[in-house]
Amino acid sequence: MKIKEIITVSMILFSVIDIIGSVPVIISIRKNVGSIHPEKSSVVALMIMIVFLFLGENILNLIGLDVSSFAIAGSLVLFFLALEMILGIKLYKDDLPESASIVPIAFPLIAGSGTMTTLLTLRSEYDMLTIIIGVLLNMIFVYLSLKNLGFIERILGPVGIAIVRKVFGFILLAIAVKLFRNNLHF
Repeated sequence: MKIKEIITVSMILFSVIDIIGSVPVIISIRKNVGSIHPEKSSVVALMIMIVFLFLGENILNLIGLDVSSFAIAGSLVLFFLALEMILGIKLYKDDLPESASIVPIAFPLIAGSGTMTTLLTLRSEYDMLTIIIGVLLNMIFVYLSLKNLGFIERILGPVGIAIVRKVFGFILLAIAVKLFRNNLHF
């Protein structure tokens, strides 16, 4: 295990998880459902990632799915979240608001199809301990970001949040389209 490899894995996961880019989405979700639970979101996302790291391909194969189908399904969820952000409309309605910490925050925003596909790819290049340390480091940062969401929101202010929401809505939309396009095979 090398420090350089841990840093590399951590940075790859950091860019895919993109918690900073997700802040406007999470603030928007929190406004819709009332509150989110940083601990629950972080722990559930961590568990999803670790389980998927070890069993992901087998689980998908067991239920007759491939990684591409999984990525396309995740891209559609991200697509609709992006539309909410850009157009200011409400598509996501949850009868159980307390579950928003899990869906859509823990999955698919944090531990989404891009993250899971990346984990499978990293398995072919790095040892499991290095990947697990990279996941843990990212989840600490995710937790701290979610825990300090109010502080981030105060710094940005309502206008800043609106601007960032629209900008990251377009970025999220582009990521969704890219995930869809890259995984659509005929």
